[in-house]
Amino acid sequence: MVVEVKSRMEATEVNQQRVEANILLLGAHNVGKTALTVRFLTRRFIGEYGDIESIYSRVDRIDGQEICINIWDSQAGGKSCSISDKQLQWADGMVLVYDICDRASFEVVRQQLQLIRRSRKMSTAPLVIVGNKRDLQHRRSVSGEEGHLLAMTERCGFFEVSAAEAYHGVLLVFHQLVDLVRETRPLRKSMAGVRGIVRSVSAVFGRKRAE
Repeated sequence: MVVEVKSRMEATEVNQQRVEANILLLGAHNVGKTALTVRFLTRRFIGEYGDIESIYSRVDRIDGQEICINIWDSQAGGKSCSISDKQLQWADGMVLVYDICDRASFEVVRQQLQLIRRSRKMSTAPLVIVGNKRDLQHRRSVSGEEGHLLAMTERCGFFEVSAAEAYHGVLLVFHQLVDLVRETRPLRKSMAGVRGIVRSVSAVFGRKRAE
């Protein structure tokens, strides 16, 4: 059974008080990027997805201000560490995800960090590194200390979470990054638009199909 996430367009009323934060999720294939996104948007955990890349949105009230958090769930093929110029231009901040049971995925994050730091626009962008699948401690191949050290070296936030087991840790990841984005750059007004990319909403998650 594979879970397929379908996209749909949804109009949003213009709210002059609402601003947007664009968050790009990076990392190797199968580290749990979509699982983290769905946990944040819906509080639910779904274990399997098709390779569907899209942007999903959720509106939260943080410090009395409505913020539309747009999440670009990138789908890197295999162990790819590539990041497109389009993604770099769009993002206000980034979450780099690895699987604590997969050392190769940790190396992909390290390589992606190097690519980001070379970009003039993103060299000082807020970044958060996330070690996912903390529930699989018995299969761990990347220690928590290694993740902390990489984050300290690269001046990033750091979390270890389990998208499968808990919602609160995932919520903290996104809210901390939004806080960092608010501290470092003014947020754009809502409805800025994303050209050429379908914006999706959390209500579409959960439709299943048998393969």
